[in-house]
Amino acid sequence: MPELPSPVSVLQPVNLVWFKRDLRIHDHAPLSAAAKCGLVLPLYVLEPQLWQQPDASVRQYEFLIESLTALDAALRCLGQGLIVRVGEMLRVLAQLQSECTIQAIYTHEETGNAWTYARDLAVLAWAKNQRIPVHSFRQFGVVRGLIERKAWARQWHELMHAPKVTAPDRLAPLAIISAPLPSHTPLNLVPNTRLAGLDLPVGKSKQQLGGRVQAHETLHSFFDTRGEKYTREMSAPLSATRACSRLSPYLALGCLSMREVYQAASKRQAKYADAGRSVYTRSLGSFLSRLRWHCHFIQKLETEPALEFHNTHRGFDGLRESEIDLQRVARWARGETGWPLVDACMRSLNATGWLNFRMRAMLIATSSYQLWQHWREPGLHLARMFLDFEPGIHWSQVQMQSAVTGINIPRMYNPVKQSQEQDPNGLFIRQWLPELAGVPNALIHTPWLLHAEQQRQFGVRLDLDYPMPMLNHETAARAAKAKLSAYWQRPEMAPLSAQVLRKHGSHKRTLTVGAKSAKPRKTTKIARIESKQRDLFD
Repeated sequence: MPELPSPVSVLQPVNLVWFKRDLRIHDHAPLSAAAKCGLVLPLYVLEPQLWQQPDASVRQYEFLIESLTALDAALRCLGQGLIVRVGEMLRVLAQLQSECTIQAIYTHEETGNAWTYARDLAVLAWAKNQRIPVHSFRQFGVVRGLIERKAWARQWHELMHAPKVTAPDRLAPLAIISAPLPSHTPLNLVPNTRLAGLDLPVGKSKQQLGGRVQAHETLHSFFDTRGEKYTREMSAPLSATRACSRLSPYLALGCLSMREVYQAASKRQAKYADAGRSVYTRSLGSFLSRLRWHCHFIQKLETEPALEFHNTHRGFDGLRESEIDLQRVARWARGETGWPLVDACMRSLNATGWLNFRMRAMLIATSSYQLWQHWREPGLHLARMFLDFEPGIHWSQVQMQSAVTGINIPRMYNPVKQSQEQDPNGLFIRQWLPELAGVPNALIHTPWLLHAEQQRQFGVRLDLDYPMPMLNHETAARAAKAKLSAYWQRPEMAPLSAQVLRKHGSHKRTLTVGAKSAKPRKTTKIARIESKQRDLFD
């Protein structure tokens, strides 16, 4: 076995590569740039305060540890493993500065939660005070400091089509010590099975494993077999488990770069088009469009970080805030609303960490409309449950499904109609609500209609084995529609919506023009929303 090279003295200046949610060596611009400028110190700081935030959970931490382990192995193959430190970021930097000379800091831009935003500002201030340059690179198609949205789509496509950045051939080993990664216990993270005081089902399914190897396996299985019926099967919760890409956790932690995924999908789409596989070609086209949506939604939080806490459209302030009912939220979070598909989706999510987009939208819409709850507390529960939690996408979508953006058409999901359409034979419901296993297909979507004899016949006792509905969903939806319509009648709403559209709207789609017209029409998305207030049920 050849001898490993001797560690290099850290008396020489080092370029610190600060890994955050970009846990890979391929297509990693900071790592590549730092390696061209001298010695590289690859650093990950495990920040306990970050894991005390209300959107953090053990399942996310477990996925992180798996992904960091894989990153360390990849870096070791280059010659220098990942240096891990535990503590507050500025103290870690100060300690490192006493151990070595930091020549520069290289990192990816991150659009995280409010805590990471404040931390990044503090690091920039510290580095400026220490006269250490910080070189930040775009990770997604998000544009920092963006003022005008009209050129955003062009910039996104330019980044996606640019050549991928190659990893360094080697890194010189450094004589510097790495700390072990702690378990979740000293971080005071509650185990998944008791998260937020919930008794979650265990053993039925398993969350995805972190790391680049698993990410590549997931990507290729989607391109090779699973994704052919993606467009057709993405909505139903049972088929979506297989047909959806399942790449979101790996994008959220940067085990894969967005550009890698985009270019690989484009290449495979062209191959299937040449082979005449039209179904797969259309499916990958739909998938590619969703990669752009991914960055489009993150851009909203990048542009306005306070969206994590307040309504996008401030005209909706006061709509639900005074009617918070934590008992309702708790029943919804446990999957005990009495609406089978809603409960099955929540229990599946609580156990596995993943759910398809349409069912995610139904969950938050149900809490916002039928249960009439402000989006923040339900949004935090979902944030903790999602293995693929991405703050920019999450809070933008939570607000969109709660009808407080002012530029998206409100959609009230009818839990019975969705159940009948997306799980007609009750297979998904029976998988996650075994107490309803004996109920026939015709009745499983509305078990509250079972009379006493049917309950004995089918082996379920309402309000004992399975709860009665919290309320009449149709009556609640009509009341919610009336409240929203009343808000929309206020004179200040349309001007505020116009401001939101200019700031956050996808101008490529919402301000489209006719083939012969060079100017946007006066009838914008706002007018279309107002004209469809009556079409709220789905």
